[in-house]
Amino acid sequence: MIEVLEVKSKKDLNDFIKLPLSLYSKDPFYVPPLITEMQEQFSDKNPFFLHATARYFLAKEEGKLAGGIISIINQRHIEFHNERAGFFGFFESSNNQGVASALLDKVSEILRKEGMDIIRGPMNFSTNEECGFLIEGFNSPPMLMTPYNPSYYNDLMENYGMTKSKDLYAYIYDVTEELPEKILRVAEIAVKNGINVRPVNKKKFDDEMNIFKDVYNSAWGKNWGFIPLTNEELTYLGKRLKTIAVPELTLIAEKDKEPVGFMGLLPDFNFVLRYMKGKVSPISIAKAFYYSKKIKDLRLLLLGIKAEYRNKGIDALLFREGFKGVKKGGYKRVEFSWILEDNIPVQRIVEMIGGRLYKKYRIYEKRL
Repeated sequence: MIEVLEVKSKKDLNDFIKLPLSLYSKDPFYVPPLITEMQEQFSDKNPFFLHATARYFLAKEEGKLAGGIISIINQRHIEFHNERAGFFGFFESSNNQGVASALLDKVSEILRKEGMDIIRGPMNFSTNEECGFLIEGFNSPPMLMTPYNPSYYNDLMENYGMTKSKDLYAYIYDVTEELPEKILRVAEIAVKNGINVRPVNKKKFDDEMNIFKDVYNSAWGKNWGFIPLTNEELTYLGKRLKTIAVPELTLIAEKDKEPVGFMGLLPDFNFVLRYMKGKVSPISIAKAFYYSKKIKDLRLLLLGIKAEYRNKGIDALLFREGFKGVKKGGYKRVEFSWILEDNIPVQRIVEMIGGRLYKKYRIYEKRL
């Protein structure tokens, strides 16, 4: 017997947050998020809820927790894309089609009543955060702020009648002694055109985040699923990034002091979270301090160049300057993610550097 119950109390929310810990208890690659961070993400402190509504549900099978899901209506998506699409996110389920279908049925029912035409997901909560189910590359742990799930999730989606909406790619690059000569030649073109690259100033981090917002909203404006960041979301994101951003890995490209590009390489703090096991305590903090010095992977989370400055070598120049920070920090690998499946120009330059496709994620959808 399967029943779907809406989260109404603090205990229910706590059960929702801790559900993955039991579902993934035997998975060596699962990285539990900090429970305190999840509690904040699901609270009114998250500015996403200034323009979106979400409802949380738990599935029980014969009285035991077996799954969870969130229904999401994002008004900014509806307005920006002129599309009545609703979303599901934070999906977790046992390997039981009945559980998965019951959860998706509940979200579909809510979205349909709210006038939505499409259910799409997973989104946690939007394309500005984690999205998609892993469909290839299950043989390694996820890097910072990337999804992870059992392979059977994709069977659950397809059996429910979901179809592919968009695939997202992740490339991995094993750091070499030197960048390819072609990258260096292209970077010189940008230098000759008066492009300068500098590290962010963490003492003026709020100002630097405004520069990032300007570049991000301009560079990504026509990308599939893109939703511009609000000022409130920028502040919220900035607080999360400031603690882990490394200046020589977080770079701004300028032309005559006007920002034209931005790149953010972040240390893979998932390596640390694996040892904290979702808890913040004196012991876990001590572990975090110890293991943070042993991080050897980076994730290229942010890369954007204003449309009018593309194809001028700025991306190559950002890579060249960022590579110096990579070598200085002794990092061994860089993940480039995520990249849209049809963003061929970015895929080609990553391949030119030496990156290889090693993970794929899929966003699903279904007409309501």
